[in-house]
Amino acid sequence: MTVLVTGGAGYIGSHMVYALRDTGERVVVVDNLTTGFSWAVANGAPLVIAESGDQPKLAAVIAEHGIDTVIHFAASIVVPDSVLDPLGYYRNNTVNSRALIETAVSSGVRYFIFSSTAAVYGNPEHVPVGEDDPAVPMSPYGWSKLMTEIMLRDAGAAHGLRYAILRYFNVAGADPLGRSGQSTKGATHLIKVAVETALGLRPKLDVFGTDYPTPDGTCIRDYIHVWDLARAHCDALAYLRGGGQSVTLNCGYGRGFSVLEVIETVKRVAGRDFPVQLGARRAGDPAQIVACAERARTILGWRPQFDDLATIVHHALTWERRLQASGEGAVQSMDSA
Repeated sequence: MTVLVTGGAGYIGSHMVYALRDTGERVVVVDNLTTGFSWAVANGAPLVIAESGDQPKLAAVIAEHGIDTVIHFAASIVVPDSVLDPLGYYRNNTVNSRALIETAVSSGVRYFIFSSTAAVYGNPEHVPVGEDDPAVPMSPYGWSKLMTEIMLRDAGAAHGLRYAILRYFNVAGADPLGRSGQSTKGATHLIKVAVETALGLRPKLDVFGTDYPTPDGTCIRDYIHVWDLARAHCDALAYLRGGGQSVTLNCGYGRGFSVLEVIETVKRVAGRDFPVQLGARRAGDPAQIVACAERARTILGWRPQFDDLATIVHHALTWERRLQASGEGAVQSMDSA
């Protein structure tokens, strides 16, 4: 049995490949390297440079390597960008995913794990938000992911493809062993941006919106360590292979931190102050979103190891210093293909 990881040269995907290789799995990576890096792929995992929606190419890869599972990360992921370029996001996230699901079905793939997002909930009425709460996205990014969820569910019902849909909350941090991390130049992720600012790579940190209905007026998010997220995928794979039925699960810790709280944590962990500029809201940002993730713990037996904001920041900071020292920080991006 071999696992195909799309976007496996990107931020979360590269951690997934390491997690799979650590457990002895055979892994093949498909990435178009538009935003991923070949150097981010773990040794021993073949890299095929291709679009995830290239059906002839993907069918050949699946046949050649005996793929039984697809873990699909490849996507465009920046919420404000999706507002400016909705059709591009629907093409890359939804249309390509539809092609990949069809290829998986026609090629006899048994299991499919999909990288979804808390953005499908929009601005939820209840916090923490559970998997059965309404999905009403606020951005084309969120809609593009929700559309893929729907297609996957329908394909599963029609063709017997068993799947796990994992809805991520805010992913941050880096591999505790220092093998991978978020290497995006011009990133929009708060912890990444704050760490770069603390190290003098940015002149200031911009805060988008201080008038939200939250205790300090800034957005509240549930931050999950990237390695805990990768382990959740490994648990989902074991669950499906063990006969588990298709499932949709939140991946978060159930605890939220405001933008200002995150900034203060980065300053404390880094031991450095840095300029912060308060500004207007960005389009597509909900005020508060925190996961109810008990279902993942119950169904998958998932047990997070790094449920601590300071630890997440420490690992992100360590990785950023490594990028500075190696010069790899000048590479364009490492988010997802």
